[in-house]
Amino acid sequence: MKKQKIRWGIIGCGRIARKFADDLKWVKGGTLTAVASRSLDNAKKFAKEFKATHAHGSYQDIVNNKEVDVIYVATPHSHHYEHTLLCLQHNKAVLCEKPFAMNSRQTSEMIKMAKEKKIFLMEAVWTKFLPHYKKMQELIRKNKIGEVKSVLINFGFRLRDDAPARLSDPALGGGTLLDIGIYNAFMVLSILGRPDEIQATMIPTAAGVDEQCSVTFIYKKGALAQLFSSFSTNLPTEVHINGTKAYIKLTSRFYDQTSKVELHYGMGDKGKPVKLKKTRGIGYWHEAKHVTDCLKAGLTESPVMTHANTLELMEVLDEIRRIAGIKYAVD
Repeated sequence: MKKQKIRWGIIGCGRIARKFADDLKWVKGGTLTAVASRSLDNAKKFAKEFKATHAHGSYQDIVNNKEVDVIYVATPHSHHYEHTLLCLQHNKAVLCEKPFAMNSRQTSEMIKMAKEKKIFLMEAVWTKFLPHYKKMQELIRKNKIGEVKSVLINFGFRLRDDAPARLSDPALGGGTLLDIGIYNAFMVLSILGRPDEIQATMIPTAAGVDEQCSVTFIYKKGALAQLFSSFSTNLPTEVHINGTKAYIKLTSRFYDQTSKVELHYGMGDKGKPVKLKKTRGIGYWHEAKHVTDCLKAGLTESPVMTHANTLELMEVLDEIRRIAGIKYAVD
C-alpha cells in the first residue's frame, strides 16, 4: 500500500476517537477521510468538526468506502472482535484500540484472519510509541539502574456519577483490569517479560465486574511486580522500576505523554529529571504515524507492537482473570 497519503477511517465517534482524530493533523502522511457511527447525525457532526470527507451512519458503509485505506476501531472493547473482523473481511487495514479483544481466543482469530488475508493489523497500545516510554526502555537497556528487581505500578480513579456506563457493565467488558489494568500489565511485560507465576485477587462491584484488582507477577530470576487498579480510589498512577543501582519513576499518568521520567539514586532523594524530546498534540499521533509509515512500506504487521506482543498481553490478562475470578459471558 504505497500511497502518497494514507486515508484513515474511524469506527466509533466517542471520546477516544475524538482525541485520535484531533491528533491525526500531526501525521504528514495521513489524512482523516471517513468516520462512522451508529447515528448518522453523530457521524456528520464528528466529520464536520474534524474535516472528514465522508460521514457514515453504519459500520458496513465505511468498510465499503473505497476511499478508506485503514480504519481505527474505537468502539467499546466488547465489540472490537466483531468490528475488526468486519474491516478485515473488506480488506481494510486496522488499528484496533486496546484491549484488542475480550480474550485470547478472539485475539487469535483476529490475527489469523489478518495473516491469511495479508492485511495490516495492530493493537493501539499508544504508550509504546511515546517519548517517555522509549526513554525508560533506553535507560534500562543501558544499565543505568542495574538489574531490575521489582516494579510497582498503580492506576486508579474514583468513578464519577457521569462515568461511561461501559466501565461498570459486564456485557461491555467492564471493570478495571481490561480498561486500565491493561496498561499495568503491558508495562511490566515490557520491562520484565512474561511472569513465571501470577497471583491475583479482585473486589467485585454489585454487577460483578472488578472494582479493584491486585496482581503480583513472580519471576524465577528473582524479580517481583505488583500491579494495582481501582475504580474506587484516586491513585498516583505512577510506575517505580527498581534496580540494584537506582530506580526509575514515571510520574503521574504514566501511560500518556504528560508523564515525566526521573532517576533516583537513594531513598528519599528528589530524583533527577531525564530530558525528553519535545512533543505535541495529545500523543495518539505517534502510533498513527507508525501505522501510516508501516502501510506506506507495505508491511502487514508492526515491528514495534507485534501480533505476538498482543497475543501475549491478552493471554496474561486471561490468566489474571482466571485466577482473580473475573468472568464475562463471551468466555
